[in-house]
Amino acid sequence: MRSSDFEARLLLGPGPSPVSSRIREALSRPTVGHLDPQFLALMDDVNVRLRKLFAAGEDALVFPISGTGSCAQEASLANLLEPGDTAVIGVNGVFGTRLAEMAKRMGARVVPVKAPWGSIIDPEAVLRAVKAEPDARLVALVHAETSTGVHQPLREVGDFLAGTDTLFVADTVTSLGGVPVDFAANRIDVAYSGTQKCLGVPPGLAPIAFSAKALERVRGRNRPAQSWYMDAALLADYVGEGSTRRYHHTAPINMMYALHESLLMVDEEGTEARFARHSEVGGLLQEELTERGWKLFAQEGARLPQLTSAELPDGRAEGPLREALLREHGIEVGGGLGPAAGKLWRIGTMGSGATRRNVELLLVAIDSLLG
Repeated sequence: MRSSDFEARLLLGPGPSPVSSRIREALSRPTVGHLDPQFLALMDDVNVRLRKLFAAGEDALVFPISGTGSCAQEASLANLLEPGDTAVIGVNGVFGTRLAEMAKRMGARVVPVKAPWGSIIDPEAVLRAVKAEPDARLVALVHAETSTGVHQPLREVGDFLAGTDTLFVADTVTSLGGVPVDFAANRIDVAYSGTQKCLGVPPGLAPIAFSAKALERVRGRNRPAQSWYMDAALLADYVGEGSTRRYHHTAPINMMYALHESLLMVDEEGTEARFARHSEVGGLLQEELTERGWKLFAQEGARLPQLTSAELPDGRAEGPLREALLREHGIEVGGGLGPAAGKLWRIGTMGSGATRRNVELLLVAIDSLLG
C-alpha cells in the first residue's frame, strides 16, 4: 500500500477538516532545526497570533503543544490537579466524560454536573456545585461538544469563578477559529484546542492558553506535574516565556509551518468575517436538513454552526447511508458516539471546508442516496 494511491475525500466530518493548498505547501517547506533562530522567531509569531485568536490577555501563556487536542486536554488537568483535589466537571457528551475520566486517573475527586446529551450544562447547576465545593481546584466545561454539536455558554461561570481560587478550564477543540472563545472576557484560566478542526491544519498540534492565575497554580504545586512532557512550567522556557530558551523536546517543525500559515489566513480573512462565514454556512446546512425532515440533535439556541448533529429522517439507519456517501460520493461525515451511536450524523463545516459549495455538494449527494 502507498498513501500516494489514496483517493481524495471531501472531509465534512467532525475532524480532521479539509487542508487547503496553502497549508499543504507550508508542510512541504524545508525542515530546519527546532532551535534554529528562524524557527524560534516563527514560533514566537505563532504564539502572538494564537493569543489574538484566543482573545487572551498579555499576561497569558499561549503556545501550541506538540500533540493532538486530547494531549492538550490531558495537559490542562495534569498541570492543575494533584491527588485529592476536587474537580467540578460538566458532563453532557463524550469529551466532558473524558475530562472526568482523566481527572480521576490523576487522583482527583470528580463532582460531575450532568445534562442530557444534546443539552447545555446549566450554568446555575455549575454554580450550585461550586458553592457546595468551595475548595474545588477547578471547574471544566466543554465549550464546543464535538459529540453532540452543543455550544456551551461560559460567561456566567467564568465571572463567578474569577472571584474565587477555583480555576476555569474550557475545552475549545472544535470552537477555536470557528466561534469566539473570548478567553479573557469569559475569565477562562486554561483553554485548549486542536489544529485539525476550524484551523484547517492536519492533526498534530494543540494550541493551549494559561492565564496568570493558572500559571501561579502551576508554579505553586506541592509536587511537579505528573507528566514531564506536558509540564507547563518546563514548556514555558522552551516556547519563549522569559529571557532564555531551554531545549525541552523536538517540536514538529513542518506542522508549525502549517499552523503559522493557517493563522496568517485567519488574519487575512479577519476573525469576525471568519466567524460570520462559519455561522452562515452552518446555518444554511441546518436549515436545509430540517426542510428535508432531519431532526437537529443539539438544543435549540445552543447549536454550533461548525458542527451539526442531526438524526436521519424516517428512522433511517445512519451507518449504511454514511458508508454509501463515502463510497459513491467521496464525502466523509461522522456517525454518533456513545448514546447517540447509530442514531445521527455529525457534519463538520470547519475551516476552509466551511463553504456554501460544500453544503450544496453534500445535499445533492444526500438527496441522491435517499431518493
